[in-house]
Amino acid sequence: MDKNKVSFTWAFKEFIWPRRKILFLGLFLIIIRSLAGLVLPLASKVLIDEVIPSKDLQPLINLIVFVCVAILIQALSSFAITRLLSVEAQRLIAQLRAKVQRKLMKLPISFFDNNKSGALVSRVMTDVEGVRNLVGTGLVQLVGGTFTAIVSLVILIKINALMTLFVLLPVAVFAVVALKAFKVIRPIFRARGKLSAEVKGRLTETLNGIRVIKGFNAEDQENANFEDGVHRLFINVKKSLTATAVITSSSTFLLGLASAGIMGIGGYYMMEGSMTLGDFLKFTLLLGFMIAPIVQMSNIGSQLTEALAGLDRTEELMEMKEEDDPSVRKVVLSDVSGDVKFKNVSFSYENNKEVLHNISFDAPKGTVTALVGSSGSGKSTIAGLVATFLNPVSGTITLDGLDLSTVNLNSFRSRLGVVLQDDFLYEGTIRENILFAKPAASEEKLQEAVKGAYVNEFTDKFEDGLETVIGERGVKLSGGQRQRISIARALLADPKIIILDEATSNLDTESESYIQKSLGILMKNRTTFVIAHRLTTIQQADQILVVEDGNIVERGKHEELIKAQGRYYDLYTYQSRI
Repeated sequence: MDKNKVSFTWAFKEFIWPRRKILFLGLFLIIIRSLAGLVLPLASKVLIDEVIPSKDLQPLINLIVFVCVAILIQALSSFAITRLLSVEAQRLIAQLRAKVQRKLMKLPISFFDNNKSGALVSRVMTDVEGVRNLVGTGLVQLVGGTFTAIVSLVILIKINALMTLFVLLPVAVFAVVALKAFKVIRPIFRARGKLSAEVKGRLTETLNGIRVIKGFNAEDQENANFEDGVHRLFINVKKSLTATAVITSSSTFLLGLASAGIMGIGGYYMMEGSMTLGDFLKFTLLLGFMIAPIVQMSNIGSQLTEALAGLDRTEELMEMKEEDDPSVRKVVLSDVSGDVKFKNVSFSYENNKEVLHNISFDAPKGTVTALVGSSGSGKSTIAGLVATFLNPVSGTITLDGLDLSTVNLNSFRSRLGVVLQDDFLYEGTIRENILFAKPAASEEKLQEAVKGAYVNEFTDKFEDGLETVIGERGVKLSGGQRQRISIARALLADPKIIILDEATSNLDTESESYIQKSLGILMKNRTTFVIAHRLTTIQQADQILVVEDGNIVERGKHEELIKAQGRYYDLYTYQSRI
């Protein structure tokens, strides 16, 4: 099926038809404006052929009053059209941006792993803007312009059919040129949206990683990458400008030829007396009313083409499969104990490239399961499966005996807490970042979390305490302070299941001791999964799973694994020597 038709059908159903009352009102106003605009050329004939020869002042006054009323109606209807449709278009853009962002939040983690954040920002903010040309003045002006052109054409034929036919020939040629140009332009606009998203994505990454870029003296390299993207965007814009210029110049040339022909034919008819000066002036003015909408339609057509190209990408995004599929994930949890079981679980990020092979283990409620092993062994993948960020390719993961793949994600994740090595903090105050987990939490609960994570140990030293602004991604805090805020956030959420990913790595001894204390409070009576490189931090774990190449090669408590002198013993003794 033609993609253009699919996109317009989708856009019509989603945006145009639900606003049909406003659009029909806009169309009615455009017809009123068009009819009011026709008064001036029609009155010009009366003025020249009837009023002036009569030498009577009263008909002149009546005609001027009539024309002024028509101009006032035209001005008021123009204002109403812009006010009505432009405001509605901007309202729709705001609603659509919110809708696209909500959709993004429902997509699986794998989607975000494969798309740059800056590119996604472009899809939310830029791609939807074209909708203003569908619901705003664009589409309605296209219909209204067509009406004006048809009415003008009928009157022109009545005045002089031959002159009208002479005009229609270049107009028809122009219409063919414009239609062909629009077919060329649409893929260019679609590619532009993609290119623009790539360039914005790269720029966002550059700004987020500015410390690394400066640290490696890589400014020139980043500048070259950005300049290359900007140049490719320029080439794309140049192509669309060329196609648009073809439309504009062809309209100027062809319609100019028509005007020159009208001068010649009209002059001949007036010389032989078969056409009055009033008729010629009326024809010329009405010709402008017929041609102006056609030229305007070419501009609107270009805008609609750009709009549909952006909406193609929006439609593509809106039709993506959400991670919390209500037809599959029907089980809503009323309560969670925290018994997690893996049974013959396998997983692959790409086809035929398994990273986990038939993993099986039990994590009873309230226990601590530590995942250790070399980088790339599959530890984080197991944690991702527990968090439902990933789904098994085969095998089952159960929570309290329920298949986790059938559980409603909102009901599960409301009982899940995650503390990552590089946990995400918003630019804002320490209080806002802790309350992120539960914005409506009481001050008492907040203070419990603050003390439980030993956040007050450093906030008491800050002049603004919990109201201290931490900067983008918490750059004004140390690694240990950021980690304690993340732990306080998890404590406030009061989850049943906790995932700790490298929570104590790369910290100084003092920070680590505070974090170990706060983690002890956090893990109490909660099913916990810990990924740790520092093996000294997990000696008290209820079970340690040693993961290598996607397999659990050893399992047991610390003392048992040390006695076995296997892979865990090698890792532990190696770290002890460092």
